[in-house]
Amino acid sequence: MPGVPPSRFAYLGPPGSFSEAALRRLPAARRGTTIPVSSIPDALDAVRDGDVDAALVPLENSQEGSVPVTLDGLVDGAPLLITAEVVLPVTFVLAVASKSTPVDRVVSHPHAIAQCRSWLRRHYPQATLGEVLSTSAAATAVANGTEPACVCSPLAAEQRGLTVIATDVGDGDRAATRFALVSRPGPAGPPTGNDVTSLVVYISHDKVGALESVLTQLSVRGVNLTRIESRPTGERLGRYSFYLDCAGHINEPGLGEALMGLRRVCADVRFLGSYPRDGDDGPVPAPIGLARHDFADAVTWLRGLREAGA
Repeated sequence: MPGVPPSRFAYLGPPGSFSEAALRRLPAARRGTTIPVSSIPDALDAVRDGDVDAALVPLENSQEGSVPVTLDGLVDGAPLLITAEVVLPVTFVLAVASKSTPVDRVVSHPHAIAQCRSWLRRHYPQATLGEVLSTSAAATAVANGTEPACVCSPLAAEQRGLTVIATDVGDGDRAATRFALVSRPGPAGPPTGNDVTSLVVYISHDKVGALESVLTQLSVRGVNLTRIESRPTGERLGRYSFYLDCAGHINEPGLGEALMGLRRVCADVRFLGSYPRDGDDGPVPAPIGLARHDFADAVTWLRGLREAGA
């Protein structure tokens, strides 16, 4: 029902995953019911099918980039909207069942392995590396005795009673993962002054400068493009859609005009949501003439011309 906050949440499990840790940062999720699922498509389908009200899914990582299965899942199937984001600092631990366990093999999620590969080679050069569905699944495997060691979240190690033999495992500082809270379509919340709008645009590949025209629709209205990424449409080689993150909110005049412009010049536009930015970085000041009050003043001026001719 419109206006009713979500109370049932899906996340990529098993329990103890970074997705659960990120979900715990949302007040509504702390008060509601959280349900682990085995994959990102399962989480998105649970929302579409009405089994849950919302799902928290990983969108991108500061070191490994986007999560393609999430991007594709937001486009394929019935529409879904991002209603919030959570940016979670990622801290890994190396855990075993007991201190006497030899670390000759380490398992984790592929992104976690990629972020810790150099550290593991430096400290445990004899260990082979294995990939599993999630960091929490890796912790479960160690707790069950099917794997000797894992890279996982501190929460996963704590929940399963594992022994942590190294903390802050990783190849770089300040790694973070951005998560999206996804719900079924509904009205966007009010602008906060520091929002993100996510879109997928499909350009006309037979037109010269099609992508440039997309960027122009944003730049001439002072809309800051914070992220752009191409993904194959699956039609044939050379056919791509473009995922855009823009600073601003659909209910703001500048971004609203930009969306109408994109609708005119693109083969298709899929709106993925306007939602508050999670982070301390404030909005980039708009250029002169392109601030929200400038658009409002222009609308009032044009209305006066149309109504009174002066």
